Amino acid sequence: MNGNYFSNPTFPTNNNISTLESPPGNINFSSTNSLPMEQSYIENILRLNKGKKVKAYFSYPDSTEWRDKVYDGIIEEAGRDHLIMSDPKTGDWYLLRMIYLSYVVFEEKINYSHIYSEKTF
Repeated sequence: MNGNYFSNPTFPTNNNISTLESPPGNINFSSTNSLPMEQSYIENILRLNKGKKVKAYFSYPDSTEWRDKVYDGIIEEAGRDHLIMSDPKTGDWYLLRMIYLSYVVFEEKINYSHIYSEKTF
């Protein structure tokens, strides 16, 4: 007990950060569609096309029975690491991990939103 103590550490700051760039984890929302205005991540494209009929192609490399699987249905929800689809023919709902998603085929025009534009293909 010599009266000395450790002060809280301080970290250098950079006040020259561009205001055009958002720090990681900071989400800017579009006024037209309430989706994050970030790079064109797959989950954002899938969210923009919620309710559309698709064929989602998945590959499960560690499985001998389900090496490749196609899910035919409607996009219900999409998150950063998952896709929720429903199959109107069977009534089944699927919670699918994005890590296994290879590609998606849309059966109608898709909506696409990017930082600088919003397009329909």
